[in-house]
Amino acid sequence: MTNTARHTTAIILAAGLGTRMKSRLPKALHRLGNRPMITHLIDTAREIFDDVVVVVGPDMAELEKAVQPYRTVVQTERLGTAHATNTAKDLFGDGDIAVLYADNPLITADTMRRLTVARQDGASLALLGMRPADPGRYGRIVEEQDRVSRIVEYKDANEQEREIALCNAGVMCAGAADFRRWLAAVGNDNAQGEYYLTDVVAMAASEGRVQCVEAPETELAGVNSRVELAQAEATLQQRLRISAMEGGVTLVSPETTFFSTDTCLEPDVVVEPNVFFGPGVTVRSGALIRAFSHLEGCTVGEGAMIGPYARLRPGTICAADTHVGNFVELKNVDLGPGAKANHLTYLGDASVGAQTNVGAGTVTCNYDGYFKHRTTIGARNFIGSDAILVAPVTIGDDALIAAGSTITEDVPAGALAFGRARQTIKPDRGLKIKQTLKAKKEQG
Repeated sequence: MTNTARHTTAIILAAGLGTRMKSRLPKALHRLGNRPMITHLIDTAREIFDDVVVVVGPDMAELEKAVQPYRTVVQTERLGTAHATNTAKDLFGDGDIAVLYADNPLITADTMRRLTVARQDGASLALLGMRPADPGRYGRIVEEQDRVSRIVEYKDANEQEREIALCNAGVMCAGAADFRRWLAAVGNDNAQGEYYLTDVVAMAASEGRVQCVEAPETELAGVNSRVELAQAEATLQQRLRISAMEGGVTLVSPETTFFSTDTCLEPDVVVEPNVFFGPGVTVRSGALIRAFSHLEGCTVGEGAMIGPYARLRPGTICAADTHVGNFVELKNVDLGPGAKANHLTYLGDASVGAQTNVGAGTVTCNYDGYFKHRTTIGARNFIGSDAILVAPVTIGDDALIAAGSTITEDVPAGALAFGRARQTIKPDRGLKIKQTLKAKKEQG
């Protein structure tokens, strides 16, 4: 939040349908780092501004829910950016407002702060600009004697104006009273017949100094298509990777590691190539996440080793020094300290005690088609390979479950449990069957 006495409000324009996305979702709800992109912008804005107001379109209940608890107003007709901003005029307050765009989700707090400082230093209006490698169809910022005089939209620009490298990012900050007055004067005499917010720049320039604050294209480039969404994701992922490594995490192949914005990795975590972190993951110091693992909604304890090819699903807690190996899936599991499930196993809705070893092919049968049931496995157990544990079932401490067993009843502490059919041997029967089948095949 700004340290000045002047009250500041961020108005976020989010009414766009995102036609180029070819999606039923409002553009602002498309995801970056496993979160709606508008939430990135809101979280950053809250670091700088006192209030946040979001302008949405009609029938955008899902978007209104996503931005709660922040106030929303509805732009009933999409008549341009000035019209959208004017829709929120009753919520401007008496201080400064900044107009932001939901499809510019990667603006940093530092850039927002520089924008507000430029306004506080005496500019009648401050705006953000960039110099993209391909200016394309961005509006151009026209400067005269080191001051911004106006912005011309690409469709309305002449050839000389289209050669200008400094492009408008759309974001601007000015006094609330000035904005109300300027917005009331904006017309729609342009190629699109829309009310452009950029028209207020010329009005502000006629009354005082308009200052452009430049920032990198990676922060300010808009997201209007799936291609641009992927480009923004790449930018965000690079930020998250650098932040993790600067925090003491080893990423063996950074470009193949994918984070959610809330991923928390403590110092001395090592992440091997091709690992995906979904929302809600915490990994404690000294843990090793091996290649091709997928983690979501889980906590990994100190010194634990996960993977390769492991999947940890929501609700899973792997305590310190646990091992979860290749092709093991855990869902809503408490894996106690030092416990191991090293390969080819599914554990769902289960508690596994300390130092227990779960053999290959073990399955907890937690779902009966209607309800989920829990399996409780005590400490220091040995669960043999291919054991089927039919929940609800409890296995006491220090028990041994024989390989290939199907366990349907509770097993007391210290017991040995068998749950399999008796083996029967028929001498020479296997050879006779093979000979019979071979003869039938030769006969066609």
